[in-house]
Amino acid sequence: MNIFALRREYEGRALGRADLHPDPLVQFERWFAEACRHIELDPNAMALATVGPDGRPACRMVLLKSFDANGFVFFTNLESRKAREMTQNPNVALLFCWLPLSRQVTIEGRAERVSTAEAAAYFMTRPRGSQLGAWVSQQSSVISSRALLMAKWEEMKRRFADGQIPLPSFWGGYRVHPAQFEFWQGRENRLHDRFRYRRDEAGAWVIERLQP
Repeated sequence: MNIFALRREYEGRALGRADLHPDPLVQFERWFAEACRHIELDPNAMALATVGPDGRPACRMVLLKSFDANGFVFFTNLESRKAREMTQNPNVALLFCWLPLSRQVTIEGRAERVSTAEAAAYFMTRPRGSQLGAWVSQQSSVISSRALLMAKWEEMKRRFADGQIPLPSFWGGYRVHPAQFEFWQGRENRLHDRFRYRRDEAGAWVIERLQP
């Protein structure tokens, strides 16, 4: 298989300094709204990068569930590898990759736990199967077979056969407080448009063009 031949020419719209809102959150909201209009599957999917105590990075896909001036929120098992790593080192990176639009957004910042009340409010909006799944999985731990997982599923179905499914004590959310954004627009001949938002000493956002 000739992987060298797997290529395409990016034909995205030009992105100039004048196109950018001074507030990166507003700029993200504009691009996210466009992604939701043009991307059918999971426009809110984002890669989450963490670093373990041994200095090794890890990356996985999670789903953005809300964002505002306070940060970007996702939910997970609090005993998972990513949760353990964020406890030890809260510095993380998020990546949104919207290939049909030839766009990427990278966000670097610090992760912190959301409140139990916020996690519970979101948990109650999940489909019942997803709620049960949160109780079933000891995320990131080794299991010998899927049969054991499905046996736990049946156990949880019986346990919560009547009434609401409560929030597990080991399940919650994280909010990433952004310190830096990068907006990437694919262009012809790999001469992409890239702009970084970073804070200056006074805390104001500074916008800089980066070389592709």
